[in-house]
Amino acid sequence: MSEVTLARWQFGITTVYHYFFVPVTIAMSMLVAIMQTRWYRTGEDRYLRLTKFFGKLFLINFAMGVVTGIVQEFQFGMNWSEYSRFVGDIFGAPLALEALLAFFLESTFLGLWIFGWDKLPKKVHLATIWLASLGTLLSAVFILAANSFMQNPQGAIYNPLTDRAEMADFIAVLTNPVFLVTFPHVISAAYLTGGGFVLAVSGWHLARLNKPQRTQQENKDVSAYRWSAKFGAWVILIAGLVVLISGDFQGKVMYQVQPMKMAAAEALFHTEGGDGTMAEFSLITIGNLDGSQEVFAIKVPGVLGLLAKGDPYAKIPGINDLRDAYSRGELLDENNQLQQAYAEKLRTVGIDDWAPYVPVTYWTFRAMMTLGFIGIAIGAYALWVLRKGRLPKSGVAWSALMATALLAPLFGNSFGWIFTEVGRQPWIVAGVLPTASAVSPGVSAGEVLATMVLYTLIYGALAVVEVGLMLKYARAGLPAEVAPVEIKGEDDVLSFAY
Repeated sequence: MSEVTLARWQFGITTVYHYFFVPVTIAMSMLVAIMQTRWYRTGEDRYLRLTKFFGKLFLINFAMGVVTGIVQEFQFGMNWSEYSRFVGDIFGAPLALEALLAFFLESTFLGLWIFGWDKLPKKVHLATIWLASLGTLLSAVFILAANSFMQNPQGAIYNPLTDRAEMADFIAVLTNPVFLVTFPHVISAAYLTGGGFVLAVSGWHLARLNKPQRTQQENKDVSAYRWSAKFGAWVILIAGLVVLISGDFQGKVMYQVQPMKMAAAEALFHTEGGDGTMAEFSLITIGNLDGSQEVFAIKVPGVLGLLAKGDPYAKIPGINDLRDAYSRGELLDENNQLQQAYAEKLRTVGIDDWAPYVPVTYWTFRAMMTLGFIGIAIGAYALWVLRKGRLPKSGVAWSALMATALLAPLFGNSFGWIFTEVGRQPWIVAGVLPTASAVSPGVSAGEVLATMVLYTLIYGALAVVEVGLMLKYARAGLPAEVAPVEIKGEDDVLSFAY
């Protein structure tokens, strides 16, 4: 394989692995803050125990996310130096803000939260976890703004003297239409995962405690787990609704700025709709080996037009027609300064195929939606099972369902990002910089392969540690009842909370 293919594989492997931790971190920081707020307002011991229990799981996930995220930045210099040179002026700005503002806010106040249980006043200590949660959201803002620039480059101009893209309007980068629809979609998908995490752990413990005779302590545990299980299920349903609404808006923006991605997501090879006919939404499509024609398909009329333009009779261009248009230098946004300024140079760049790899784009789009719907359905079913004081029955089926409550939205998030990034190909910056032109010119395929194998082995070892720690502390259950914290004075000893 070429260094381009290997570099893409390496970035894909490390990014997907890192993103397993991101939605859990974003959601759990806020959900733990809500649990602690409940304790602060009610004084009920069960909320304090839930805060400490899920807080510990959140911290394990956060630590692993930080470790795996560092590798991402290394690769910009290692394997993608030409990309960094070309768009570093734009891409580097939100990344710098993410590190200097969001991550420092997140890590500083998270540290105060960890070590401040018996040192800070309750109200101040509560504020630290809320500020840490705010830091995770700000981090998502800047990362998604940078990625949205890659999907729809705006707020930049091309300087032919330096052969670089340069920042022209930072506000335009932060108000990118792609970012404005992607942010609520990604954040709500994260909460769908976080709700599944809380439900999965709580639901498993509830089934374990469903027995004829329980001790007084076990009854207290049941009360706590019932609240957290129903809380997680409601988070799933509310977040799932936002995912569906924001996904609809995102599909319409995607059609406007990346019509090829929309066509590939539907395996739409030929233009459909318009003149009183309806473009069809593909339930399942089987294409030939080179991805140029469909062989078998089951479709629903009108749905694709609604997704793309809100009109069942809308004309939706197909992959083959878009290939021809792109190869002629058409379909660039006439209002996009960077694309227009770079259009002339693009005519000299050899691109083998102007479309992404259709099978991956098509199936990851469906995997994302299917797993999301499964997660939402489990949340609704869990609320029905827990109605009127009922408890779930212990067994393999319930345990598998609870595991799916977490894994379905977690993998749905990953498939969504694979779809987003693969569907952008052959561009690393849509309509401007081809992926093949962005790799480091001095890096060989052997060097990329060596680092990819090394990272994969390290990440594999970290996965064993992560899963082992999560299972160990999740199975351990709620901590023992905690005596009220009393701050006596400034000379009290600072102690670690866990």
